[in-house]
Amino acid sequence: MATAVLAFGAVGGASALSNIQGNITSSNIDGLLTDRPEQPDPTDPNAGKPLNILVMGSDERGGENGHEVEGVEGMRSDTTILVHVSADRSRVEMVSIPRDSRVDVPACNTTSGRTTAPANTRFNAAFANGATVGGDVDSAAACTITTVESLTDVFVDGFVVVDFAGFQNMVTAIGGVPICIPEAIDSPKADLRLDAGMQTLDGAQALGFARARYGVGDGSDLSRIGRQQQLLAATVNQVLSKNVLSDLGQIYGFVDAGTKSLTMSDNLSSIPSLAGLAFSLKGATSGNITFMTVPNAPDPQDPDAKVVWTSEADELWAKVRADEPIVAPAPAADGTAGGSGAAVEAAEPPSPSGADAPTDASSEPAPVQTKEAGKEAFSAADETAQCG
Repeated sequence: MATAVLAFGAVGGASALSNIQGNITSSNIDGLLTDRPEQPDPTDPNAGKPLNILVMGSDERGGENGHEVEGVEGMRSDTTILVHVSADRSRVEMVSIPRDSRVDVPACNTTSGRTTAPANTRFNAAFANGATVGGDVDSAAACTITTVESLTDVFVDGFVVVDFAGFQNMVTAIGGVPICIPEAIDSPKADLRLDAGMQTLDGAQALGFARARYGVGDGSDLSRIGRQQQLLAATVNQVLSKNVLSDLGQIYGFVDAGTKSLTMSDNLSSIPSLAGLAFSLKGATSGNITFMTVPNAPDPQDPDAKVVWTSEADELWAKVRADEPIVAPAPAADGTAGGSGAAVEAAEPPSPSGADAPTDASSEPAPVQTKEAGKEAFSAADETAQCG
């Protein structure tokens, strides 16, 4: 899905619970039970092993999503993120794969029994071709996973597909997402108009922010990926600030929101598995949740429309396979490893003039250095935009 793995664990578990809740007659007898043994913590069935989960946003043209992309038929995915959860559960790393990457998409099997044709084309053709030949989201996901594994040699342990409507509902369920909008946005195509400054985006606004391409930034897919990563980071911070993973009441608030939003691989959709994974991540901090785009450069054959992966992408995938951090921790002010922009700023050398520096505008502190989302790796603790 298009939120962080922390939200993924909570929402996914809620979604799975919702699927069976209608068959159960519930009864709460907790008030009748006293002097009980301590309840055991949920168990992560994959404890001690890294996990790679492929998250795809589905732009399916139909049903509740039909009005979002009026006049466009079929199914495609403009958002694909490989989420890596470290074996020790200390890190979550989200790698965005540009949809306009020119890659070799291999032949893949579909639920219809037919096989797609291999092609050297845009990356997101894998999802679309699987959906067209197989006729369903399972085939679309399978073809995308086949392509990712072929390109990266990274084993994909499971997948999540999220649709437009569900994404809006999930953002609404956490009370919206506070985010810095450095410049006013007016994107009629995405039905998005936002003033500059700190804004709390509701579900519809968050969807528009994630999807907007034309009339925002430089209009490129990479620019859109940057905004998606900013939104994901803001969502992570909102989930952490609200203690969603440690509050059952808030987790249950995701139930209705998540019901129609997710298609998940069966190994991830069981309640015990998701509860265990979510619990194992409850101590995660924003500084240990990293966002990155596959290193790329303009495609020499079509520089205005496509990108190709650089040799740095090979290094990235090697780190994922080895379960090593994809970026080195930033040095903190005391020389130890750290991850916040504040630590980097604190490590800056003092002004040559020292404490006697004048107080005019020329001596005011420089703005905090920001990371460029979509082009630079950053953590949810880093600053990617400035508002005031």
